[in-house]
Amino acid sequence: MAETAYVPTKEDFELLTGRDITTDKNFASQSYWKGVAIHFLRNRRAMVGVFIVLAIILLAVFGPILSSYGYRDIVSYTDEAGKQVVAKGIAPQIGHAGDGPFDQYTFLFGTDDLGRDQWTRTWHGARVSLVIAFVTIIIDMIIGMSYGLISGYFGGAVDAVMQRIVEVANSVPRLVIVSVLAIFMPKGMGLVIVALLLTEWIGMSKIARAEMLRIKEQEYVLASRTLGAHSMHIIFKQILPNTIGPIITQVMFSIPTAIFTEAFLSFVGVGIMLPQCSIGSLIENGFNNITTLPYQILPPIIVLALQMLGFNFIGDGFREALAPKLEDM
Repeated sequence: MAETAYVPTKEDFELLTGRDITTDKNFASQSYWKGVAIHFLRNRRAMVGVFIVLAIILLAVFGPILSSYGYRDIVSYTDEAGKQVVAKGIAPQIGHAGDGPFDQYTFLFGTDDLGRDQWTRTWHGARVSLVIAFVTIIIDMIIGMSYGLISGYFGGAVDAVMQRIVEVANSVPRLVIVSVLAIFMPKGMGLVIVALLLTEWIGMSKIARAEMLRIKEQEYVLASRTLGAHSMHIIFKQILPNTIGPIITQVMFSIPTAIFTEAFLSFVGVGIMLPQCSIGSLIENGFNNITTLPYQILPPIIVLALQMLGFNFIGDGFREALAPKLEDM
């Protein structure tokens, strides 16, 4: 005769309300991203980078407004004889410096060989360089991230074909791509953006693919497959949020690369062309006049160096915050 199964009753259980249960509230209240933010804010070098980048962005936005002249305007006035006098090659000065015709003007960065205000041109050029960098990196992040995640998720023949495409694209020198584009496109901002779009997504795709290969065999991904979730849902809804940290770090390191690439292309004459100005075109113009107006090349070089330094400090801060060392925890 089969025994009757025992059915638990309320008396078999004891409530734990009377016991002293201690919980580490500090640990329980910290999410992953909150911990990343705490480590990032404690990093002094990262905070220096944030300050530098914010200062340059604010000056790029509002710096030209603080001047009475546009980046194309030639500073001049008409004397008593009706002759136009142009402020060519004036060294950096503050107003009321002397009795000369332009000594009552303020030129913090001086004027160039044509009499244009270097303060306005420098910060307008920084604005152009930052716009090019941010636009290209955002688009490259979307393209590279999607490409790498899809390649790593499906694997097999799909991954093999997609990685051969990456190898071919990575083997073509950037100058060759720019030279071909210069045949079919006018020189300027559009050419620089297209050139960066064709090259900068490759590094992003490699990072995304590596993260996908690390994550795709974990339990929650296998559970989603078992329950019949669509591949695109698994890739972009479940795996992508867990790969965003290394991708953000890669973005922070890619921005100074894009800024330097724009400066280099403009310096060699295939990027931003005068009278439009960017950091690279200003350095090129200053280099051409370095023997007669040596001060002219200093502002764009210093701004370029600070841009790259600031973004690299931020990138290092994100990398250390996303994978903190044991002694920093």
